[in-house]
Formats: sequence, C-alpha cells, structure tokens
Amino acid sequence: MPAEPRETPDVVTLGETMVLLTAPRIGPLRHARTLDVTIGGAESNVAIGVTRLGRRAAWIGRVGDDEFGRLVLAALGGEGLDVRGAIVDPEAPTGLMVKARRTAAATAVRYYRAGSAGSRLCPDDIDPGRIRAARILHVTGITPALSGSARAAVRAAIAEARTTGVPVSLDLNYRQALWSADDAACELRALARDTDILFATEDEARLVLGDAGHTTPAELARALGELGPAQVLLKQGSRGALALVDEVAYEVAPHRVEAVDPVGAGDAFAAGYLAELLEGGPVSTRLATAAAAGAFAVTVPGDWEGLPGRDELRLLHVGDAVAR
Repeated sequence: MPAEPRETPDVVTLGETMVLLTAPRIGPLRHARTLDVTIGGAESNVAIGVTRLGRRAAWIGRVGDDEFGRLVLAALGGEGLDVRGAIVDPEAPTGLMVKARRTAAATAVRYYRAGSAGSRLCPDDIDPGRIRAARILHVTGITPALSGSARAAVRAAIAEARTTGVPVSLDLNYRQALWSADDAACELRALARDTDILFATEDEARLVLGDAGHTTPAELARALGELGPAQVLLKQGSRGALALVDEVAYEVAPHRVEAVDPVGAGDAFAAGYLAELLEGGPVSTRLATAAAAGAFAVTVPGDWEGLPGRDELRLLHVGDAVAR
C-alpha cells in the first residue's frame, strides 16, 4: 500500500505532470481505436519511485480545473505523494502527452503542453517552508524549458534550497522538442553549478559541456563534477551507469530484462538512487537499487506503473518465476 503523506517529505519536487494517452497496439496512431489513459511526468515519476521505496515525497505543480487535472491529483495522491502544494489553475488546461509504438522497438512521444496549466508554474507557487523542510530538492531540465515563469520557479526553489542547506538533485532531462540545444546548454550548465547530485546521459553531458574534448564516460563525469556537483550519475542505458561520488568512480551493470516500454527508466534510476541515499546507504547500494528500479520500470507499459516496492527488489534475482 502507498504511504500516507506526512508533514515533512524527504523529497520535494516540482514540474508538470500530464495526462498520458497511449495507443495499446503497435502501429500508426491514426489507426488506434482506443487509448489508455494514465498520467506521466518526470518529476512525479521520481516522487512515486521514492515513495514506493519507503520514503516520503511531495509534488508541486499546476493542473487545469478539468477532469484531467483531477485525474493527475487523484493518481499522485493515491500513490502517497503529498500534493498539498499543487495548484488548480482555472484559466489553463492540463497538459497532454501521447505515446505510440510504431514498431516493437520504436516509441514516439508527442506533447500538447503549450499554454498548459503546468507551463504557468511560477515562483509564487513555491512554498519556501516546504523546501526548507525537505531532505532533498529534486528538479529536472524539463521544467525550465516550459516557460519563463517555470524557469524562474526552478531557480527560486534551488535558491531556497541552497540558502537553507538542502541538497539539490538535478536530472538534465534534455527535451529537444521544448527548446534549442544552445538555450538548453546555457541554462542547464548554470543549474548544474548549483547542484549537489546530477543525473545525465552521455549525450546530455556533451550538450552541457560543449566540444571540450571529453570522449570517455569517465572524462564526461569528471568534467560535470568540475561544474560543482559532488555526485555525478552518468546513465549509459544498456551499458549500465557510471557514478563519480566525491571524486571516486563507481560502475553498475544493467539487469537483463525484457523491455516493454523504455520511457521512465531514467526517472526510476534517479528514484532508486535518491531513496537509498536517504536511507544512508553506500554508493554501491544506491547504484544497485537504481539499476534495479530502472529495470523494473521498463518491464511494463507506462512511465511509472512498474516502479518497484522495496520488498520487490529481490525478484530480479529469484530463480523460481512462480511465487507460492
């Protein structure tokens, strides 16, 4: 059962959570006769993952005063997230995300979020007391791309965290559909300098660092660390992940699972790492849980539905496929 929201969340995050419409069958979206309806958002995916692993999380964002907005709040609240910082916007709709698989291996995601309630997030929406009470603030590079006010909200949240000594976690999460590479690189580089924990793919690392001659994953991680974060997590997909923590390098191999839906794997990885960090676990344990959470996430359709509970982590190592 999901944990009940409590007064002091371990993780506070902010961003846009949308309604997700997914074609249940492979093929062109225009031939779909039904669409599955759920929700999705990078920041809330992480919050759900952290909560399922036994910690507390709060989500700050905006939804429209519509049925889709009510679905978002009901789903997040049902997963145990504290959504008391969410705002219902009567003047803008809840954003939409549409996902379809053209082939078994190719997934296309399209956003309908221009002018959405989530894009209207602003600094006034950020409760400083909620940030100060957290043990980690988690943000992504998606929210700053939504609008000027959303970018200012992320900066305000980070500034509050820095002032009060709350560690800041940032997943670069570059989305080329939302802004140009040049704009993203400039903003994400600035955010990384105020970050304690940084998650990135190799491509995102190169985007932020520019053409500086960094070629190997280890070089990329060290260059990111030189920007400021003490913990750099370089996600390498099917090759696992590389971590640089206090200038010491660690690696974790991926779990071999049958991938059904790759979307959300990075969010799951971040959730697993942060949950174990909150538990006080060593880097090896943080990486092991992060890799396991990422593996679980891709085994079912949906961005967050496959995220594991703590008692399920061992299932990746169980030889008998039938639980009796």
